[in-house]
Amino acid sequence: MTNVDVHQHLWSPSLVAALRARREPPYLDGWTLYLDGEPPYGLPPADHDAARRAELAATDGLGLALVSLSAPIGVEWLPAAEARPLLDAYHEGAAALPAPFGAWAAACVRDIDAKATADCLDLGFAGLQLPADALADAAGYARCAPLLELLEERDLPLFVHPGPAAGGSAGPGWWPAMVPYVQQMHAAWFAFRAYGRPRHPRLRVCFALLAGLAPLHGERFAARGGDRTEPDPLVFVETSSYGPRAVESVVRALGVDAVVQGSDRPYAEPPQHPGHGLGGAAAYAFRIANPRRLLTGKE
Repeated sequence: MTNVDVHQHLWSPSLVAALRARREPPYLDGWTLYLDGEPPYGLPPADHDAARRAELAATDGLGLALVSLSAPIGVEWLPAAEARPLLDAYHEGAAALPAPFGAWAAACVRDIDAKATADCLDLGFAGLQLPADALADAAGYARCAPLLELLEERDLPLFVHPGPAAGGSAGPGWWPAMVPYVQQMHAAWFAFRAYGRPRHPRLRVCFALLAGLAPLHGERFAARGGDRTEPDPLVFVETSSYGPRAVESVVRALGVDAVVQGSDRPYAEPPQHPGHGLGGAAAYAFRIANPRRLLTGKE
């Protein structure tokens, strides 16, 4: 039994070098990140120091911290010839991270290559992260079906994370995190219900940032969609950037078994109280029991 954080980001030297080699977004100039749709963002180098981050994970009591490629930078949406060097650099660096780190694999969603993704999963990645805007409608599920079928075949989970924030650079600095990211997760939650689950009945999936609080719209969905089905036991949400009020509300909607701990470190901090004020049993569920079911399918 180990405490797990399913959502962190840690850029390895190989990924940093690959981003610095580019001259069009996404790219790094020193430690300043340039993206389409978001203002330039200065990355504190210490946030991506693997030894320092391992110490933080130990302080948090983690036995496993899963890192993922930052989907908002848009690597997955690049043409394959541009995406592949960045994906290779990410996978190379993530696979070499010290304990307690593990990682989610990543894949190009513009040009699907299930064989390349299978080769990455062979390296021991926990599952696959895909950007939410790639799974927002029926067409997205049709396009990504080979990747999701691969996960089902291998009994590995999917992690849905916000993708690029189109038009986010026109607003204040917090706009992408508060509007496009949340909208994407909301759409992805209902798209999975409509298109993903019927196509992939055995797929375990975790939605970042409490799925943009989409589960709280269950009453409206029942009123408009006429469906009061029970929560899907293979669907999970992680807690990054949310606190006790939101987490308790989602627990009321989905049950305690659907919530897993995710911090989004270094962009957000883990909660001060792992159970989000719901007690020790909830903390055990969020940090140990539920992540185990997400990652392994086992109780």
